Amino acid sequence: MKLMLISDIHGSSTALEQAFALADREGADRILALGDLLNHGPRNPLPEGYHPQKVAELLNQNAGRITCVRGNCDSEVDQMLVSVPVLGEYVVVLVDGRQMFLTHGHIHNPDNLPVLGEGDIFCFGHSHIPILELKDGKVMFNPGSITLPKGGHQPTVGWYDSGRLSITSLNGHVIQELELD
Repeated sequence: MKLMLISDIHGSSTALEQAFALADREGADRILALGDLLNHGPRNPLPEGYHPQKVAELLNQNAGRITCVRGNCDSEVDQMLVSVPVLGEYVVVLVDGRQMFLTHGHIHNPDNLPVLGEGDIFCFGHSHIPILELKDGKVMFNPGSITLPKGGHQPTVGWYDSGRLSITSLNGHVIQELELD
């Protein structure tokens, strides 16, 4: 199963359209959205293509293949616009015998991990900085932000495909890879 991970859309329909086009081109079976879907947040500038209603429409059009978690900029009002459940603090996905713990990163993060087993994958966003590394036998996986990347990074997404994790640009160029045992 090929999974695309996206985070920190922050209301940019332009970035979300690019991510969905990449998902289609690369044959993603599901899209895992790690929060901060519609609102830009008070600490962020308005992103290019800021159109929260259109982002909601795009999410709704693709609802059958999306799993979401709540970000710190997501609210009950957002859930009124989006048909995919978006208010869960975390979701656990089992894939290829591994647990993928999906969360936004403002509550659970690499400094405040949930209970995970050896080889499990902790997926989070929030920092807008892509991370793909092993830490104490667990994988720390942040796909970065498709809209407002920080730390000099470009807009990025994450991938899981048969035990291989990667981070790519929105045009599909591989930036980092990690093969799991």
